[in-house]
Amino acid sequence: MGGRPLLNRRLDGLGTTIFAEMSALATATGAINLGQGFPDTDGPESVREAAVRALRDGRGNQYPPGPGVPELRAAISDHQRRFYGLDFDPDTETLVTAGATEAIAATMLALLEPGDEVIAFEPFYDSYAACIAMAGAKRVPLTLRAPSFRPDLDELRARITPRTRLLLLNTPHNPTGTVLTAEERTAIAGLAVEHDLLVATDEVYEHLAFDDAVHVPIATLPGMHERTVSISSAGKTFSFTGWKVGWVTADGPLVSAVRTAKQYLTYVSAGPFQYAIAEALRLPDSYFDGFRADLRRKRDLLADGLRAAGFEVYRPQGTYFITTDITPFGEKDAYAFCRSLPERCGVVAVPNSVFYDDPEAGRSQVRFTFCKRDDVLREATSRLQRLTS
Repeated sequence: MGGRPLLNRRLDGLGTTIFAEMSALATATGAINLGQGFPDTDGPESVREAAVRALRDGRGNQYPPGPGVPELRAAISDHQRRFYGLDFDPDTETLVTAGATEAIAATMLALLEPGDEVIAFEPFYDSYAACIAMAGAKRVPLTLRAPSFRPDLDELRARITPRTRLLLLNTPHNPTGTVLTAEERTAIAGLAVEHDLLVATDEVYEHLAFDDAVHVPIATLPGMHERTVSISSAGKTFSFTGWKVGWVTADGPLVSAVRTAKQYLTYVSAGPFQYAIAEALRLPDSYFDGFRADLRRKRDLLADGLRAAGFEVYRPQGTYFITTDITPFGEKDAYAFCRSLPERCGVVAVPNSVFYDDPEAGRSQVRFTFCKRDDVLREATSRLQRLTS
């Protein structure tokens, strides 16, 4: 093989995702998995039955249309109008993808050239780094620092260079739970317009903003509709993460570009599930309000338990993750801590350091998820009490 490494050098150092590693550790040890963000109960029965009905009726059992089934594209368009007042043509400005992960990949591959720079808030979801690398672009991190995890807008301006092509946003933000404020959105939008930048925004936790935090898509701001690719998915909102139904909404030329890349990735996916998610997106407001209230309650349940167990807890404004710090235990290395936690306590968590370009920035931070049953959360925090016993 001539001594050349087998793995494309752009992916050097990425390896197996931390989620696969920690979930495998949970399976091997029988530990409670509060690492990977998937619910341990299914979503609405009516949505599951809609998928069964589509299967039985022969809808989606063969290749669905490349952009997605018309019913789902119409429902996505209606959802954007219903919640945010955004108007997208379901035929030309909406695209169905294999989850938000494919949407992000297709967006990066479509819109970036080798040498382009992408500014992303770190800690960032690990697929961002991989997708930017596969596109041959360079990621430029803007670090969100504890305890507030707010973006430094002056630092953001300083990060922009003539090579900057795109801002990659995630709000509500995984793993910190930060939700952009109106002032932050306005400032970021102003920089994008001033420097003629594209913006891709991962909004998969759009219906999980808590307390006084409000999620408002940056695409609603002046000058942003024509430069923003908005990405979301059904997995986090309806608790069917295995269905992998995501979507893109954007101005027609942007969707056309993303669709060009997407068609050579999965081509199409999740046929019957697309019909079910079309029905899910039309659920009444009571579903979305109840879902948010239930997750807010679970957040408080886990936060109280983690605090009682001795962690420093950073209260999230959104998502279904809590970032903590392990220095109260006299420990600094979150990765080593998480590797040992299943044996010590029978619980799995994820080290935030893997979400940073500079691991030192999150060296002592650990992420837990609260999208689990109440009894599981209580048992997990009870086990974590062993850390100080």
